Amino acid sequence: MKKLILLVFVSLILFSCIKQEKYSADKLSKLNYDKAYDFFAVSRYDSAFYHFNQVISIHTDSLLMGKSLFNMAIIQSIQGDYFGSNESAVKSLNYFDRKNTSYLATVYNTIAVNKTDLKDYKDAIIWYKKAIAMGHQDNDWDSLMFENNLAVAHYKIKNYDFAKAIYEKLIVNDTVKNSASLFSKVIDNLAYTKWLQNHNHRAAPELFRALAIREQQKDLWGQNASFIHLTEYYSESHPDSALIYAYKMYDVAKKLNSANDQLTALKKLIKLGPSETAKGHFERYQMLGDSLQTARNAAKNQFAIIRYETEKHKADNLQLQQVNTERRYQLIAILVGASLLLLISVFWYKKRKKKLETDAQDAIKESKLKTSKRVHDVVANGLYRVMAEMENQEHFNKDRMLDKIEDLYEKSRDISYEDDQLITTAFHLKVSELLTSFATENTKIVIAGNASELWDKVNASVKYEVDHILQELLVNMKKHSMATNVAIRFEQKDDDIYIYYTDNGIGMSEGTRFNNGLRNTGNRIDTINGAITFETKLEKGMKIKISFPLS
Repeated sequence: MKKLILLVFVSLILFSCIKQEKYSADKLSKLNYDKAYDFFAVSRYDSAFYHFNQVISIHTDSLLMGKSLFNMAIIQSIQGDYFGSNESAVKSLNYFDRKNTSYLATVYNTIAVNKTDLKDYKDAIIWYKKAIAMGHQDNDWDSLMFENNLAVAHYKIKNYDFAKAIYEKLIVNDTVKNSASLFSKVIDNLAYTKWLQNHNHRAAPELFRALAIREQQKDLWGQNASFIHLTEYYSESHPDSALIYAYKMYDVAKKLNSANDQLTALKKLIKLGPSETAKGHFERYQMLGDSLQTARNAAKNQFAIIRYETEKHKADNLQLQQVNTERRYQLIAILVGASLLLLISVFWYKKRKKKLETDAQDAIKESKLKTSKRVHDVVANGLYRVMAEMENQEHFNKDRMLDKIEDLYEKSRDISYEDDQLITTAFHLKVSELLTSFATENTKIVIAGNASELWDKVNASVKYEVDHILQELLVNMKKHSMATNVAIRFEQKDDDIYIYYTDNGIGMSEGTRFNNGLRNTGNRIDTINGAITFETKLEKGMKIKISFPLS
């Protein structure tokens, strides 16, 4: 039992190891995610992308994987890989369920922003609307930002009325009013949209109002947007003012390290500036454009390499894990098999122990039964036989009778030893002596077929049982049948010996219960693998057929 407990304990340890591996994988994913986020915060995008991708390769917590893919999409978008960004963003959607509305909304917005940068404004509008639909309420800050972005997409395709309607709804929203960055964005965009629709509209006051708020808040990205709009606004009416704001835009773009905005500012400087500066701006524009394109291509390649290396490493790990898993499960199978074998052995041992106890009890019962049978056969039937001889012989030999009684006495003393008497007298003579001893003036016994050669192939133990079977039949006849004629015939057929007993006594009706003597006879016949048949449908008398094999 101790071994069984040990095996079960080892099996539990192995299963817990599998669970521990899952726990370790979750922990490793979290460590990679935290590390990636730290790199992301300091703009080390390649390192951040690598560790976010490591989270994906581990395949653990779904939400963590979704967030990692989304952050990878953001990094790709920052690096100008808009198609790759959308691919990562769409993949991330598989790991967010419908209750993760804030994540879903942000992913939709990112896809829409990428579509906007790709100038696919109609598609961008579809994704902005999906993002807005995920908003919880009208004053949700993110939803309001998505509304602003949707309006930008509309004015980009000259749906000015749609854009104005969105901005006019936003500008009176309390959340917008309480957010300096969002409020300045809305008033700036609304003024710019009105001017785009009607160049006679005086947008300057609102444009400067937005710029003042942004300068007060030190919002460089906001200032950059204001300078773009002011440059556009003054390009036709006051080119010199437009040039000033174009230079300001260029300075802020350099502070922000925004290559795209630098290119936009340089285009304006080339267009608005004097001819003597145009060449320098153009060369700068061309160099920056080439550098930007190279950087974007490098970023795309870097992202592809990171993913390739991670996939390759994952494939190698999976192959190794498969081998380890197969070995682990083989060991588990061996342990489980050993446990089952031990359980079966314990069960078999208990069953065998119980069987041995039952066999011992049966042996005791059988011993008692044999003793009872020997008492019946040796003592009771022997005494009855002596009494019959004394009754049927007028002048019996006293000494001979005394010898028989003494023989019964000795047998009764040794009866518990189960020492079966070996028959030394020729068996056919012993059978004749036995049968004729029950003959009287009123009962004739006829014997047929009891030849010496009949018994030559019968072993001593079988002869012993046959002797007692015949004795029991004649004792039963003497006691109960009141027969006057008895015939006993012996016959060999093939490898079986048959004994036919017939008398003209009162017979035996169906359903008669056998006494101990006849039950013992049945047991003896079973012992020698024989069979006994009683014919109970006779009007008078008894017929019995006994058969048993020679060996």
